[in-house]
Amino acid sequence: MSFPDITAELAAAMPGLRGALLANAPLAPLSWFRTGGPAQVLFTPADEDDLALFLANLPEGVPLTVIGFGSNLLVRDGGVPGVVLRLGKAFAEVSVEGGSRVRAGAGAPDVKVARAAAEAGIDGLAFLRGIPGAVGGALRMNGGAYGGEVKDVLVEARALDRKGRRHVLSCADMQFSYRHAGVPEEFVFVEALFEGRPGDPAEILARMNEITEARAATQPVNTRTGGSTFKNPDGVKAWQLVDAAGCRGLRIGQAQVSEMHCNFLVNLGGATATEIENLGEEVRRRVQAHSGVMLAWEIKRVGVA
Repeated sequence: MSFPDITAELAAAMPGLRGALLANAPLAPLSWFRTGGPAQVLFTPADEDDLALFLANLPEGVPLTVIGFGSNLLVRDGGVPGVVLRLGKAFAEVSVEGGSRVRAGAGAPDVKVARAAAEAGIDGLAFLRGIPGAVGGALRMNGGAYGGEVKDVLVEARALDRKGRRHVLSCADMQFSYRHAGVPEEFVFVEALFEGRPGDPAEILARMNEITEARAATQPVNTRTGGSTFKNPDGVKAWQLVDAAGCRGLRIGQAQVSEMHCNFLVNLGGATATEIENLGEEVRRRVQAHSGVMLAWEIKRVGVA
């Protein structure tokens, strides 16, 4: 499928725009599932000012979808209409500040933040090693793993709204709950300031290595997957409900519930996004029939079927 090319009219409405506008850009290579259709327009801003210019001049009727590393993303087969925004290297800087603080761009890998903190002797951020995504996604989802969550270490986040206006949000302003931030969906995060506590670099790095080994031993990290598929309901692990409902190894086409960790869906090689999503819905149906619990998707699903 392809969309009408609107890049020329967007560029004409934004004199001075320096970032890249690509029409009908493939998104499958940007998703860890390696499936799905194109973006009508893929925009990669040159820097924060460029992003502000773009947002301030983007017509209200043009949909805007923000993606990160694609590690928790399912792009539907029909692609994504409107603009898909992806932050590049200009938003991937990480710096250590006084007071056991680390400042990171929203496009920085979570593991890069964890490593910078560890090397500086800042404890409390090692859990970010267990989140295979970027800082922006961790902010949006209150990302957490191995005993830590973003809400535990965030001082403030900076975001731009759909008009290109800048907002500085305290941790309280983020309205964090389990795997969710309560700020407006239109906000595009551009930076975060984290704070840990003094620690021993060797001990922190050892903890990060333990996290790496634990992930490799329990999760299908070397497969085409989108990470944890369903949120954990109160008081129980989603994988336990999926397993109890007999869904471990369940397949639809080339999509399968991982036999290693059954809260992961995997693309066996040629799965369509529709097969993956239908498999997830079948798992939800079986879990509800077995336990009475309706699982909520944790994976972000975007685009049209």
